[in-house]
Amino acid sequence: MDRLQELISTAERVAVFTGAGVSTLCGIPDFRSPGGIYSRVDPDRIFAVDEFRRDPSYFYTEAREFIYGLGDKQPGPVHRVCAELERRGLCTGIITQNIDMLHQKAGARRVIELHGSPAGHTCPGCGARTGFAEIAVVVRRGEVPRCPACGGVPKPDITFFGEMLPPGALEDAFALASEADLLLVLGSSLLVHPAAGVPVATLQAGGRIAVVNRESTPLDRHAVYRAADLAREFIALGRWLGLEEVS
Repeated sequence: MDRLQELISTAERVAVFTGAGVSTLCGIPDFRSPGGIYSRVDPDRIFAVDEFRRDPSYFYTEAREFIYGLGDKQPGPVHRVCAELERRGLCTGIITQNIDMLHQKAGARRVIELHGSPAGHTCPGCGARTGFAEIAVVVRRGEVPRCPACGGVPKPDITFFGEMLPPGALEDAFALASEADLLLVLGSSLLVHPAAGVPVATLQAGGRIAVVNRESTPLDRHAVYRAADLAREFIALGRWLGLEEVS
């Protein structure tokens, strides 16, 4: 049996922590790599909450493809395998740094989104809520969406620079990680805080971590398993689980 399969099958409580690397397999660029999103846009503007309040058109123009094109993206092998592990009772939940909603699209039920989600948009003026699909239609036309109730510009429920994380998200993530005797750390460099502290909670509680990420991470030396190729590892796990056409 493959070592990662063995670790999962013998653990009592497996949880998952994912970063941008799991979604690059789906054709979604990450943020900080060469050629990533931050090489194309000004990171100090696009996700700065003060900039959004001053000129929301910059965000909606620059995010037109990489956020409001997410409806066309399909879950990859990591999303599908994690959802299947949860369905079979082998995974207690997923903690993600991503804002692409692909874990839910794959069928996962317990997903803690540390940095929020564009699934909902909230008007800062009147608090009215609008869903992703409705906003995406407008943004894809090259327009700035407007609140149907008051005419204000709704903001996606993504955590921008200068904002707090979603209420309860970090606490829930630390609780889930602390309860896990095995945390799968997938596609994350573990350089963005406070999210990077979540796997440390597993270690401090006496659990183990397995890291699969292309680049090295600060916690590699603490991992009981370390690999670089997410696609290879999760295609193999998909076959082990009997999933069809995991690629």
